[in-house]
Amino acid sequence: NGDNAANELTRVLKVRRLALNNFSENNIKPGEPMATLEESLAPIYFFHRYQTAAAVKVIGGLNYTYALRGDGQVPTSFVPPAEQKAALSAVLETINPQTLALREELIQLIPPRPLGYSRSRETVKIRTGLTFDPIASAEAAADMSVSMLLRPERASRLVEYHSRNANQPGLEYVLDELIDATWKSKPLQGYEGELRNAVKAVTLKNLIYLVSDNTASEQARAIAYAKLRELKLWANNQSKAGWDTNEKASLQYAVFQIEQFEANPEAFKRMAPLS
Repeated sequence: NGDNAANELTRVLKVRRLALNNFSENNIKPGEPMATLEESLAPIYFFHRYQTAAAVKVIGGLNYTYALRGDGQVPTSFVPPAEQKAALSAVLETINPQTLALREELIQLIPPRPLGYSRSRETVKIRTGLTFDPIASAEAAADMSVSMLLRPERASRLVEYHSRNANQPGLEYVLDELIDATWKSKPLQGYEGELRNAVKAVTLKNLIYLVSDNTASEQARAIAYAKLRELKLWANNQSKAGWDTNEKASLQYAVFQIEQFEANPEAFKRMAPLS
């Protein structure tokens, strides 16, 4: 049920936030290196992973049964549009900078790892050398949501189902909602502003990946490319407006990346997620 998936994701995000708000040095045993707080933090930070996957499945989803002839079951039916839109709203909340943010005092609790404590599958890949990287954690979480949302098979179904029933949300609708929630969201300052930049970058890269993916239908790729072109024109115009240096840099770099991709699509390789 799509409504249940959306409501359950909203509930899970509330539980996650409560756990993050209460996270402290008490999450490790006395005498353990404070750096190992990172291992305890990861399962809480990514606590919404599986419920996000459940909610994403509703979008471009299909209700079906393994019906037998004459058993009276309905073989397939579309997921109601309202349920898909509710699920999309819940999924987009997972990439909200406020959802992804950690408390400053929590970040300050986690020092570089001492000798003998190497990074592992229980820690997020970082971009900051030795220090804990809260922005990389947000990037990994955002990529988890956006990459699932823009999977080529989902994009292809969205195109197909919308063509068969105009009330079904199409790929264009989903991409517009995603871009509105990321690139066209209100600019933020400070740490949340950098989280927003990370989410925007994840969105752009996954949009390019969809355009590049020959397992998606041709029309799905065409729609994704049209939205990529729209984003380039919008970002180019916005970069000339009166934004601060940080916002202009993000907009100009987006234009640069899209132009690079357009000039040489084969050179744009899918990057491994930071997880």
